[in-house]
Amino acid sequence: MKQTMIIGIVLIAIGVGALAYQGITYTTREKIIDIGPIQATHETKKTIPFSPILGGCALAGGVVLVLMGTRAKE
Repeated sequence: MKQTMIIGIVLIAIGVGALAYQGITYTTREKIIDIGPIQATHETKKTIPFSPILGGCALAGGVVLVLMGTRAKE
């Protein structure tokens, strides 16, 4: 396989993933009180959003690269 096809396939996978998941969510824990055996924590959910425009651009660019790779063989 040529490098353009491999890069195109990777871009398609990244684009589909970005469009499907819309972001990464993770949880952080913070100690509020720590007095001997008494402890209190607070959990906060944070999200890193993915732009659907960037996902669509990655998908379209991947399709173009795959098509360029198949036409280069002919």
